[in-house]
Amino acid sequence: MPEKPEVMCVSDSLRKKILKRRITGVRVYWNNIIASSDIPTFINQIVGEEIRDITTRGKFIVIKLTNYALIVHLRMEGKFIFRKVGEKQEKHQHVEIILDDQISFRYMDVRKFGKMYLIPLSDAYNTFPLNNVGPDFYDDSFTGEYLYNKIRNKKIPIKSALLDQSIIAGLGNIYVDEVLYMSKIDPRRSASSIRMDEANNIIKYSKEVLALAYKLGGSTIRTFTSSEGVHGSFQDMLLIHGRERTLDTLEEVMKIKIGGRGTYYTSSQK
Repeated sequence: MPEKPEVMCVSDSLRKKILKRRITGVRVYWNNIIASSDIPTFINQIVGEEIRDITTRGKFIVIKLTNYALIVHLRMEGKFIFRKVGEKQEKHQHVEIILDDQISFRYMDVRKFGKMYLIPLSDAYNTFPLNNVGPDFYDDSFTGEYLYNKIRNKKIPIKSALLDQSIIAGLGNIYVDEVLYMSKIDPRRSASSIRMDEANNIIKYSKEVLALAYKLGGSTIRTFTSSEGVHGSFQDMLLIHGRERTLDTLEEVMKIKIGGRGTYYTSSQK
């Protein structure tokens, strides 16, 4: 699943292609992608809107229109491609948004897990799905004190706590493994056992890892690439996730499941 750096890269790619364009038509081929309303209402509300800005919140892409926000979650394998209007429908193409320059940007999703929400712009951040999303890594509120207070009473593994998007937005399975390895924290430890100095380290390394991953175009893993085939290179720098030995010290890596998620760690993490 694309995490925060990958979603930011997709957002950047979209911004270069569709900013300031006006939506002149929409075709929906898989109704379940549209989560906020019925299809006729969705189409009626979005046609005629201008794309004013494109940003992110956690793992969500937020396309700000004249009066609405089109909020997109790519889930496992969602991506956008660009085609001229009239070109044939692609396999796994589920939504086509037609622009005033006769280009359409098309949402593709092999698994059909992705979701789109069209929310009035004034309500975009105080209603579902963004109203319960925690701070992003670049937010001023993303501090060790904030994290410590959020998890101090949680008895779940720290790995599971950090995957909770209401606590930290955009930090997913790959980068949690990296952050906990760099912080030398065992992913199985109870979140409530994390000390303030350890919370500070988690925040420090989260900021470092996510910022570098974004700079390098994210991690292209398995079937994920950015829109239009933009490939990241951070997967080559992963210290522990997906490895048999750590990249920096060649320490043996063990793999277990925590909360159903594949988790990589070493014996040096305490």
